[in-house]
Amino acid sequence: MEIGTVCQERKLTLLLKGELDHHGAKGLISRAEQEIEAALPLKLVLDFAGVSFMDSSGIAVVIRCRQRMRELGGSVVLNHVPQQPRKVFEASGITRLVAME
Repeated sequence: MEIGTVCQERKLTLLLKGELDHHGAKGLISRAEQEIEAALPLKLVLDFAGVSFMDSSGIAVVIRCRQRMRELGGSVVLNHVPQQPRKVFEASGITRLVAME
């Protein structure tokens, strides 16, 4: 999984590319935590435009990011979510906790 970052003002965007499975999730959680600590954003955008496949490990990533952002008084948004990951998120009910644009 490739991860790009864009930080503007207090908004951090993580640009995700590749397959998000249990192997990629560990690295993504670690990288997300590093980027959040460095930027201390009020809003974290997880941009899924480049994600070709996601299993339930992606839910763990979103939950961990949400927990950390709540500690900072911020929020998480899921952006550009393709159909396959969208189905996983909707089936899990995570969209009741995190906004999807």
